[in-house]
Amino acid sequence: MRADLVPDDLWERAAPLLPPAPERRRRHPGRLRVPDRAALAGALYLLRTGVAWRDVPAEIVGCSGVTAWRRLRDWTEADVWPRQHTELLAELRKADPLEMDDCAIDSSTSGPSKTSQGAKRSSRLLGRGW
Repeated sequence: MRADLVPDDLWERAAPLLPPAPERRRRHPGRLRVPDRAALAGALYLLRTGVAWRDVPAEIVGCSGVTAWRRLRDWTEADVWPRQHTELLAELRKADPLEMDDCAIDSSTSGPSKTSQGAKRSSRLLGRGW
């Protein structure tokens, strides 16, 4: 995985908010789960380059585009992005660089959605400010 896709400081912020990996079955465990960091790298690669999910290069990001898409979907359903947004806002408020006089309300951050439109909104949020 290319280190510049998910730098350590980004990973340190994102990792605690991700849901834990499901337990593996004992009898037929299947393939090893792709690390969350590689899945995040796949999503960020797509956002930065504009390629289709199927065109995300596994040899560069560490997983297929389909795997990255599924993980992004799972994280969206687990409301990771609103929690990440809230945490970043709290951090900015604590550091006091926010000028609330210059703020705007955007409906794309209005709350969790279980639809594909919600995934698109989360993808846009993921691309902003990271």
